Amino acid sequence: MPILNSINQMQDEMKTWRQELHRIPEIGLEEYKTSSYIKEKLKKWGIEYKDGYSNTGIVAWVRGTKGNSDKSIGLRADFDALPMTERNNFKHKSTNKGMMHACGHDGHTSMLLGAAKYLSENPDFDGTVHFIFQPGEEGFGGGEKMIQDGLFQDFKIDEVYALHNWPGLKLGQFGVSTGPMMAAVDEFDIVVKGKGGHAAMPDLAVDPVIIASQIINSLQTIISRIINPVDKALISVTKIHGGSAYNVIDDEVKLGGTVRTFKNETRDLIEKKINDTAKGIAIANGGEAEIQYYRKYPATINSKNESIFAGNVAKELVGEKNVITEVEPSMGGEDFSYLLNEKPGSYLYIGQNDNYHNAHLHTTQYDFNDNLLPLGVNYWIELVKKFFQK
Repeated sequence: MPILNSINQMQDEMKTWRQELHRIPEIGLEEYKTSSYIKEKLKKWGIEYKDGYSNTGIVAWVRGTKGNSDKSIGLRADFDALPMTERNNFKHKSTNKGMMHACGHDGHTSMLLGAAKYLSENPDFDGTVHFIFQPGEEGFGGGEKMIQDGLFQDFKIDEVYALHNWPGLKLGQFGVSTGPMMAAVDEFDIVVKGKGGHAAMPDLAVDPVIIASQIINSLQTIISRIINPVDKALISVTKIHGGSAYNVIDDEVKLGGTVRTFKNETRDLIEKKINDTAKGIAIANGGEAEIQYYRKYPATINSKNESIFAGNVAKELVGEKNVITEVEPSMGGEDFSYLLNEKPGSYLYIGQNDNYHNAHLHTTQYDFNDNLLPLGVNYWIELVKKFFQK
């Protein structure tokens, strides 16, 4: 793959950044050391930036020197970590207990830093590149908060793009779609209330465990018997808490879980059916159910023209056979969706698996593949150049 020599020469430097960031993982919206690390690099390179978005977020920019165009592009990298304990033993493992870069955000940030450094040294384009360093992607809605804090009011950004490493693709491959890439994410809590009693006298009680069990089973029929079979959706009950002793029927059981969808109408229908199902089953068994439903991230839907453009840039870089278009959407969630709801753009997968490390995202032995860094930076550079030529 034709990586620019000047970018290849940055690989050791970028590897150092990435591994230093991996050592200091921080949880959403409190990534103070990570944010400071990014700002120190930007200052060193003389790159202008503005901070304070979503608490620790940063927007940097480089203006081209080949004209006076007001055309602009936004490149985004997330930089928060996950509340996980790392199981790796290499030298750059996490030094923060219970926190780990298990999704490659350290690598995303290093690639964007590399692109910022290169473009600040080679500003031979007509327009402005904005580098969006975003906190709080892992469940904290940092993308939405950056918008609320004035991201698109403070900066004129025409289109937005993001790269996410993907262990399911080989190093040197890209995946993109002209439609859905990641699902909408919702969460729910259900409190099943019965009537406590002695476990040896169940006829005198209303058993919330039995009611909860029926609710869990019945929620799955929403997907299998109510949702259109060709639609993509899921309900996963991931929590159940109840009971305190072997011989006691408790008063209540608590359930919790997640819903993933792509269509707004499917999202609405599932929320309604969860409420109807839980309440109906509880009433039928002499109890009651209280439901709290939380809408989290919207679906990540790429815009068509910009995704075709982004895919074509990748094809020129790595060859058509290494770019998977109309890639299968993931049921995972991503808050780049908020940016795509405001601006046209595209979210792409970039392959990182060259068999050196097979752990997948959000696992305790995951690590970002540093061999990916030059390719990711080169992609950003080519995307920027082609964008200003459009």
